[in-house]
Amino acid sequence: MEAVVNDNGPVLPSKGKKRTWIYAKKPSGSFYNARQYVGYSLLLFLFAAPFIKINGNPFVMFNIIERKFSIFGNMFFPQDLHIFVFGTLIILVGIVLFTAIFGRVWCGWTCPQTIFMELVFRRIEYWIEGDWTQQKKLNNGPNTDARAWKKMLKHTIFIAISFLISNIFLSYIIGIDALLKIITDPIDSHIGGLIAIIIFTALFYAVFAFVREIVCTTICPYGRFQGVLLDDQSLTVAYNEERGEPRGKQRKGENDEHKGDCIDCNLCVHVCPTGIDIRNGIQLECVNCTACIDACDAVMEKINKPKRLIGFYSLGQIEGKKGFKKSRVRHIIYAIILCFLVTGFGFMLFNRSLIGGSLLRATGSTYQIREDGTVSNLYTLELINKSGKEIPFELVPEDRKLAIQLVNNVGKLSKDGSAKISFFLIGEKGIFEKYKTDIRVQVVSEGEVVESLKTTFISPSGS
Repeated sequence: MEAVVNDNGPVLPSKGKKRTWIYAKKPSGSFYNARQYVGYSLLLFLFAAPFIKINGNPFVMFNIIERKFSIFGNMFFPQDLHIFVFGTLIILVGIVLFTAIFGRVWCGWTCPQTIFMELVFRRIEYWIEGDWTQQKKLNNGPNTDARAWKKMLKHTIFIAISFLISNIFLSYIIGIDALLKIITDPIDSHIGGLIAIIIFTALFYAVFAFVREIVCTTICPYGRFQGVLLDDQSLTVAYNEERGEPRGKQRKGENDEHKGDCIDCNLCVHVCPTGIDIRNGIQLECVNCTACIDACDAVMEKINKPKRLIGFYSLGQIEGKKGFKKSRVRHIIYAIILCFLVTGFGFMLFNRSLIGGSLLRATGSTYQIREDGTVSNLYTLELINKSGKEIPFELVPEDRKLAIQLVNNVGKLSKDGSAKISFFLIGEKGIFEKYKTDIRVQVVSEGEVVESLKTTFISPSGS
């Protein structure tokens, strides 16, 4: 679907028509001010988070290449996949529940696409080219030097910001230290990193300079799930048709008793960043940015009418269902579910072991009878350090009737490091009644058991 523009401003896209630019009027009002506080706070966090470290680890990092993830300074490795999946599930459930209650507010207030588009790139456009009528006049006017300079300045700034965003985005993947190394080292040392930055820059520039609202109206799948997630209790930005219709201009001396409060000024259409008319009902393209609420409230103040002709209404209110009553029971249930999930995630996060490991018997081996008559089994142990600091350790059998003889002595794990250790478990002949006995080997650091690994010990007693 592609957007078109008529004399009244941006309208819905139409099939078969060539896309014409959507010119959104610069918004203002209480909701817009609140959205700026939220948006710029999130931008500050986005740009600051890669530089924040806890115990030497990044505050947030998603290193897919090396399969290392850092959340709140806690490093996660492939062995912690269950925790990472659980955290992702919480995010998805949170968005679903939030949408079911508040509609698509996520898109208009916290989505990075909307924040960058409306609070960064479009504001630069307003600064350089003026409001929507001036932009339209500039684009439809002759190719003058002033027009060329404005376009060149705008797109140069767009590319520079896209380059900055691509660097920040890459820092979330490889870490800020690796990014700074790419920036400071000779170019030929990090060709791959340079290519990645160029690709990300081109992608962000294309999205924010040209694709724009099509990301929200066509590309992003989230908006298409909205119809499934909403019900009668869901709040969404909507037009109060019962109060507003029939719409029409108000003139002095005319009897306006049979007219609704909507004066058909089309300001709600002009400010819409996705090019829809909110008065046509709930639409897939609406991102609940609330720009139309601010625009309509300003008009209502001027004509001495109550505010919120356009506002947050539940679907039951919009459709005018008889006997409809707002209920908060569902909201409370959703909040309880989310609290349980977050609590479970917190427990898993802060009670995970500092060291991950896998303990295996040597492939194809069985027990060995030693010269002194004792029985030994050979094992291979792989350890990975998840603590974010160097850890000294030793291996101790849980059953004190067994002893450990190391083939290679490691003694400590470096930060984010790993080690592969081979060792024998040795015990007196006949200490176990069974041929195979379940045992545990403990990893002890500074007197504390940080991991306990299960395996089997084979002895000739049961053979």
